[in-house]
Amino acid sequence: MRSALCALGAAAALVLLPAGHARAEGQEPDRDFTIEDSRVTESSGLAASRAHPGIYWTHNDQDAPLIYGIDSRTGKTVATLTMQGVGTPRDMEAIAVGPDGDIYVGDIGDNLDGSWDHVWVYRFPEPKVLKDQKVAAKQYVVKYADGARNAEALMVHPKTGRVYIASKNEDGGGLYAGPERLSSSGTNVFRRIGEVPWVTDGAFSPDGDRLVLRGYLMAREYVWKDGRLGDEGTSIGAPFQGQAESVTYTTDGSAFMLGSEGQKSRVVRLDRQDAGRSPEKPGGSPDTPGAPQAPHSPAADGEKGNVTVGFLVLAGAFVVVFGIKRLLRRG
Repeated sequence: MRSALCALGAAAALVLLPAGHARAEGQEPDRDFTIEDSRVTESSGLAASRAHPGIYWTHNDQDAPLIYGIDSRTGKTVATLTMQGVGTPRDMEAIAVGPDGDIYVGDIGDNLDGSWDHVWVYRFPEPKVLKDQKVAAKQYVVKYADGARNAEALMVHPKTGRVYIASKNEDGGGLYAGPERLSSSGTNVFRRIGEVPWVTDGAFSPDGDRLVLRGYLMAREYVWKDGRLGDEGTSIGAPFQGQAESVTYTTDGSAFMLGSEGQKSRVVRLDRQDAGRSPEKPGGSPDTPGAPQAPHSPAADGEKGNVTVGFLVLAGAFVVVFGIKRLLRRG
């Protein structure tokens, strides 16, 4: 998303570095790392490799059919994949790995919120060997049952293989389910199954029981039950990262990996904390079984703090930008 808000968010990231969650970089996989590749300037999606431990797939928010494999031990690119057999991408925003070992890429961005009557999903097998190579990809045409919209989050369920998309809107988006199996010969209609906040990325846990969704100022984990959101979600206490664009689970499900756009952007590991919820009774309590609750937790405090500080920094950035514009006009 190339907008004024995003630009200011990126600027704010220079002021606010993740605090309290960062770990020292080292030779251990699945730890904090910096994407060293100068070609990756707008990392807009993140997916943990199933075939190569410690490798994370990402791509730019762009129109080039390139996917980068980054080693979390070093931050170095160990494979650049060039998709073939697809048209020129318009706005790639998301990436995920399915239970079949295939990589799914969501060319689902639409900054004009409905300028395109269809978007695309690409799919290709994850390479067995890490090297620069061309990969043959399938292309799927996607439409929404309730009309065109902007989206940045694509998730593939690790058990069923079903593809889901979360749309992006200032007033909240929708969660859409694709058909049971995608068809490369016809149009795949995605239908709204739930409401979600402003979302820039999402991912299923490896066991398929949870779904994490993140935006610029929040990240929440939901119980996933019967093919739908099973509760109202719980804050994971994500650090403020400015233009926060990506999230995924580590392959063992013990932690989240959170990324952002920008040159040499950071990917931060956040260990997953058990919120103490029961999937059978989300938000319930001994006093009132099954009653919706909003339990106090450090993670919730963390999200509130991130939102407050984030808004203050963004507000300050707006003041600076408008001040500069006024000075230029006077000149």
